[in-house]
Amino acid sequence: MTFGIFETLAFACLVLLLGFFIVKRVRFFRNYNIPEPVVGGFFIAVVLYILNSTMGLSFKFEGSLQTAMMLIFFTSIGLSAEFEKLKKGGKPLLIFVLLTGTFMLVQNIFGISIASLLGINPSYGLIAGSITLTGGHGTGAAWAQNLTDIFHINGAMELAMACATYGLVMGGLIGGPVAKVLLKKKNIKPANEVQEKELPVEMFESPASNRRINVRNMIETLTMFAICLSMGNLLYEYCKDSWLELPNFVWCLFIGVVIRNTINRTSKYVVNDHAVDVLGNTGLYLFLTIALMSLQLWELEGLAAQVLIILVLQTVLMVLFAMFITFRVMGSDYDAIVLSAGHCGFGLGATPTAVANMQSITDKYGPSHKAFLIVPMVGAFFVDILNNLFIKLFVTYLS
Repeated sequence: MTFGIFETLAFACLVLLLGFFIVKRVRFFRNYNIPEPVVGGFFIAVVLYILNSTMGLSFKFEGSLQTAMMLIFFTSIGLSAEFEKLKKGGKPLLIFVLLTGTFMLVQNIFGISIASLLGINPSYGLIAGSITLTGGHGTGAAWAQNLTDIFHINGAMELAMACATYGLVMGGLIGGPVAKVLLKKKNIKPANEVQEKELPVEMFESPASNRRINVRNMIETLTMFAICLSMGNLLYEYCKDSWLELPNFVWCLFIGVVIRNTINRTSKYVVNDHAVDVLGNTGLYLFLTIALMSLQLWELEGLAAQVLIILVLQTVLMVLFAMFITFRVMGSDYDAIVLSAGHCGFGLGATPTAVANMQSITDKYGPSHKAFLIVPMVGAFFVDILNNLFIKLFVTYLS
């Protein structure tokens, strides 16, 4: 069955509402802070897998809608990134960049080492490393043909897509439990169980703006989004196949940063952060829902046992790294807990998964402006640049 753009949107909205319904009524998902899009999307993916296995039915959703929602989400990050706020990131932002870079190196060394121990081509460990786990489907697809040409391995594209699918699911599943363990260790209670004066007053995920959303400021906000999306796409096309080539969403985010800070410095107009936040989070939730409900889980059946072992061990590595290194290096406080959950999100999955992980925690335990300042910028920009540099180094070394 093939779904058009409107049918895909309607189905995604229903699946997302199903996720809210399940999380509200199942204590396990609430206790371990599993994001609603992950719950609803993965549940439907399992249902579709059963239908495919028993009745031979297959389902294809409109991919352009998923891409559009992703671009809207990253544009909202750019439009929320004021230079004055970024200065506050300062040293912690740099530390987190170095931390994620270190993990990518460890991820690849670990994957290659396990592959060698299992007696398979070390390049399989690279595929089940930062190429697909930190890089996701896009980076996996981009490098699959290169790996086939260089290492003469069969089915690199299918394997890359399956590994990235595994990472997307696990990235959304482990962040909440990791945070739960750390929250218990620090004895941090849900926000509704502590006094208001104990809560941070500044928050990114739910801006403190008292401005109402009305037709006028929503149109103004949509105009900024449309300009970012169109200019970002133009720059992406112009820089394609050059040394400036970057993913489409990075350009949209960059244009958003430029527009926001130009407005701040040259006019008296005040951007409605609440409208930006609502549009951005809508894009985030729909992107994750469509991505997960579109998963063809039967592709995972093709994973060789050795590669599956590498992926499971990589998951354990991510959990341990987040709990014992990310948490401690970033300050061993509540912000560090939220950052650790976010690191799980893009260390195995994608930046939207990281943000959803963090939101599931901050919705319950209170805001973390520091985490929402650092993770989206690092996950959307620095990670892709560092990852591609490291991949080139490892491919050169193995070849």
